[in-house]
Amino acid sequence: MPELPEVQAIADFVDGRAAGLPIRRVDVASLAVLKTADPPYSALAGRVVVGVTRIGKYLVISTDPADGPPTDGSVDVIHLVIHLSRAGWLRWSSNLSPTPPRPGGKGPIALRVHCGLPGEGFDVTEAGTQKRLAVWIVRDTLEVERIATLGPDVMALTRDEFAEVLRGTSARIKTVLTDQRTISGIGNAYSDEILHTAKLSPFASAKALSDEQVDLLFVSMHGVLTDATVRLEGQEVATMKGEKRSGLRVHARTGMPCPVCGDTVREVSFTDRSFQYCPTCQTGGKVLADRRMSKLLK
Repeated sequence: MPELPEVQAIADFVDGRAAGLPIRRVDVASLAVLKTADPPYSALAGRVVVGVTRIGKYLVISTDPADGPPTDGSVDVIHLVIHLSRAGWLRWSSNLSPTPPRPGGKGPIALRVHCGLPGEGFDVTEAGTQKRLAVWIVRDTLEVERIATLGPDVMALTRDEFAEVLRGTSARIKTVLTDQRTISGIGNAYSDEILHTAKLSPFASAKALSDEQVDLLFVSMHGVLTDATVRLEGQEVATMKGEKRSGLRVHARTGMPCPVCGDTVREVSFTDRSFQYCPTCQTGGKVLADRRMSKLLK
């Protein structure tokens, strides 16, 4: 799943290419991805992209009327909001087909936005059979319920605010980091990397962390996300996935040696996801049982 660094990099990439350009047409290949009907997706045609930003793990493409904002001080902004979910991605092209993708087709394209000169624009795609990609067209981003209920952005939290969040819950720290209603922006991959860097068990209780552990976790959180974001700066969208994988130390590296201590990276699997950790670095050498609601093995 694209997380804060990738979504920020995609936003910067698209903003650098689309800001100031008109949207000529929007093609929808999968009506299921549209979660709103008013304004209709056709309302984007003829408008101009004024900026592309990120809210949590949501990509926000903001548009104004072609003749500019209203002169009476009112607002006429329409936002195209995209959540890429687990298998979604965005592909920019200078050679988009003028023929709309076939609705209900078996290909990965869910949405196509023709933006700029003929042939320019981007496809929003989703691989696999679990279709979770979502698109909203709204006048206010808070109309998207998931955005309205987001917790504070992880990169905006101070150390004291972060400590207050942790003191307010006895949930496992892995759960706290990935719960978007508590803290927004972190997903499965980077939470694994953050906890490995902070030398914390994924099953540690948030409320039970010492002040020193909170300090280390806060520094690790900002360091891991900042480093990943910097690595992706200037990357083409097509190369971002590979760059992300190359920077991971434990996530998706089950069975491989930990780059810090050499121990074997282990995995805990759930029904539809898994996470990775290093026993030596994070759990005092103990191996976590590979089942839901796991306890440390004796």
